[in-house]
Amino acid sequence: MAPRDLTVLLGVVTIVIMLIIPLPTGIIDFLIIINISLALLIILVAMNTKEALQFSIFPTLLLLVTLFRLGLNVSTTRAILGNHGDAGNVIETFGSFVVGGNALVGFVIFIILVVIQFIVITKGAERVSEVGARFTLDAMPGKQMSIDADLNAGMISDIEAKERRKKIEQEADFYGSMDGASKFVKGDAIAGIVIVIINIIFGLVIGMIQEGMPLAAAADKYTLLTVGDGLVSQIPALLVSTATGIIVTRAASEGNLGHDVTKQLFAYPKMMYVAGITIFLLGVATPIAWPIPTLVALMLGAGGFFMSKEEAAQKIEEEGDDDPGDQEEDMTSPESVVSLLQVDPIEFEFGYGLIPLADTNQGGDLLDRVVMIRRQLAIEMGMIVPVIRIRDNIQLQPNEYSIKIKGNEVARGELLLDHYMAMSPGVDDEAVTGIDTVEPAFGLPAIWISEDTKEQAELSGYTVVDPPSVVSTHLTEVIKNHSDELLGRGETKQLVDHLSESYSTLVEDVTPSPLSIGEIQKVLSRLLKEKVSIRNLPIIFETLADYGQMTKDTDMLTEYVRQSLSRQISKQFVQDKEALHVVTVSGAVEKMISDAVQQTEHGSYLALDPQSSQQLIEQMMAEIERMQEMGYMPVILCSPAVRMYVRHLIERYMPQVPVLSYNELEPSVEVQSVGVVKGI
Repeated sequence: MAPRDLTVLLGVVTIVIMLIIPLPTGIIDFLIIINISLALLIILVAMNTKEALQFSIFPTLLLLVTLFRLGLNVSTTRAILGNHGDAGNVIETFGSFVVGGNALVGFVIFIILVVIQFIVITKGAERVSEVGARFTLDAMPGKQMSIDADLNAGMISDIEAKERRKKIEQEADFYGSMDGASKFVKGDAIAGIVIVIINIIFGLVIGMIQEGMPLAAAADKYTLLTVGDGLVSQIPALLVSTATGIIVTRAASEGNLGHDVTKQLFAYPKMMYVAGITIFLLGVATPIAWPIPTLVALMLGAGGFFMSKEEAAQKIEEEGDDDPGDQEEDMTSPESVVSLLQVDPIEFEFGYGLIPLADTNQGGDLLDRVVMIRRQLAIEMGMIVPVIRIRDNIQLQPNEYSIKIKGNEVARGELLLDHYMAMSPGVDDEAVTGIDTVEPAFGLPAIWISEDTKEQAELSGYTVVDPPSVVSTHLTEVIKNHSDELLGRGETKQLVDHLSESYSTLVEDVTPSPLSIGEIQKVLSRLLKEKVSIRNLPIIFETLADYGQMTKDTDMLTEYVRQSLSRQISKQFVQDKEALHVVTVSGAVEKMISDAVQQTEHGSYLALDPQSSQQLIEQMMAEIERMQEMGYMPVILCSPAVRMYVRHLIERYMPQVPVLSYNELEPSVEVQSVGVVKGI
């Protein structure tokens, strides 16, 4: 255990000892000085904190200090009443020297200190703590939403958002604790008054009855010692109470209390001249002796003069900072160049006409929709969507928006904020007219209609969508289509770490041996590229643990994983026990593809001649087109041995068409072939 921890534990043990065992006067003197020093240290630290959370231990410390002071009161009372008035040098000094040996004067000073502490400082700090706790708790939802908005806008990172949320929780806990801890200060002030009254009464009784002293002598002796004890106790208590008030009234700033006071109080030098002239006139026009007001007026005038010079020098320095040469130097500095290399994973840019989409003050809910998109994709695809940076771009048309993936534009669209997008059910209604357009997510023909036409379009069977829904759907589809690019090693490491919390043994069987994070990332990316969710990581890792020892070929490992996810894949393409309509690949074509596979030390690839490849692709495209005309979702079905090669063959021409193998379908799935690719 560290020495600091032992010191705190020793202090708590000392408090217990003070409550039980009579202490020698020398130790009492030592503890009294420690009490004063500790109170002074606390108020100095409170004055130098920039925000309340920098002294987050203060509520607990306040309780310990109060308990220490009350334990010290017990020891001093025991010494005053039970040791013939010998309570140590410190109490005697405060009773005789500080108050001039006059017990009545000392008692008045004690009462004033208690009133100041109890009524002014403690009452105020208690009220501020209560209001601060209430306001902090009320403001938590708004602060959380603000953090989410900044995170989705790309203004802060996930780590910064986590730190801000933690800070909000700590603030709520701190002000809640301060609300309760301030009650200790209030109780301490009341206890101080009671202890002094008890000491005076029983001091008189002990002095007169047990020691046979006259009333005047007993009153002089015990009242003086009691007042000294009260002052010794109340001065540190007043310091700690003041520190409590400083902490709970302290707003976050860039400097400590001294810096803020001098900076803000003397921010207007001319006002110091006005104050100086006023004080000077007060000394001249009234019976007040003129030297003192004149001296204060000169001090204020001199302060205003020096403050004015400092302000002028600061302005010159700031103007010098704006020198073009300095700006050019900043632009050519290495730090500036490095900062320009940052490329955001996902960017959403829009023209100035679409600013209301993202402006919450104008009713825009794009930031909230982005939050929902990230959650939706986490549930559907099992992926961690990076922060989406949202910003305006004056180079775009007013109603245009652009979606970029890793700095490159992958999609663009146009919105009319005062219109609705309507998509025809197949039979157009002549009464529904608007501006022709194309639905950006799926490329379907659509029209922009006005608010007046919306009801008629809905009655006619049109699918009517508002602009925010159009852009959020488009953004969701773009992220899905490029999900394999967005899953990097960092995101894969996050997924692995999350899985390790519940399946640590499973993760240890897969990585770092036999598979590295990079190899796992390639498998997961291949699954995402074909729209297979990676949310079921335990099954994926079970398969990698089984087959990772046999091969490092990530294409083969992906095929094994797909077969393990057969129930998930079957459910993805077959709904409500309907038959799965597919285009199959003939045995001759599968043999031709299998014979064309070349094995290398780096994996296998399809080496089919260009003419045969072109003919196969044309046949597949023809069969897929015929299948779509029949109203079926296009799916190609083949044997497991050639599935990934068929996928590679059509990937460039038909990226959205899924290619499945027989092993990826559950036995209960009914398959109906509506076409066959027969080859040459």
